[in-house]
Amino acid sequence: MRMSKAVCAACQRKIDASAKLCPYCGANPVTGERVDTQAILEEVFHPRQISTTESVIEYARQRQGIVIAISSFVALVILAALHQFVTARNSTQTTASPAVSLSEIADMANEPRETPKKMPEMQFQFDGRPETMRTYLAEPGAIAPGVGQAPSPVAGQPVGQAGAPVPHR
Repeated sequence: MRMSKAVCAACQRKIDASAKLCPYCGANPVTGERVDTQAILEEVFHPRQISTTESVIEYARQRQGIVIAISSFVALVILAALHQFVTARNSTQTTASPAVSLSEIADMANEPRETPKKMPEMQFQFDGRPETMRTYLAEPGAIAPGVGQAPSPVAGQPVGQAGAPVPHR
């Protein structure tokens, strides 16, 4: 199947005979008259109207490398300005008094040592059940875990082998 060829009246190039516009110059191939192709495309395809924010975001999306480079440069300039400010502020004298060494402030060698306090003696006989230990660690007057099971010891009283409180000696 051969296509028939025609010559564009405007640019004199060979094009397809059924073409309504010259693909090279955009003119009508029969009359040579230039046609506004953008207006025809907008009339046929109805372009979407975008807001200013969307156009800025689209511009940034198309030029990500430039946006990243500019952002990095701005961040570097801000950090350099902050460094310059801190350096200038630290270079000024803040007090006329002589410096005090940290060893004079935190030297604990000359302090009298406190003797460690001993833990109070606990009158406790552990029978191997964790419930007993929980009972002794509870506050006085607290309800022991497992109420309604075996007789639970009173807080602060030692427990014997059978689980009953041991009388004080």
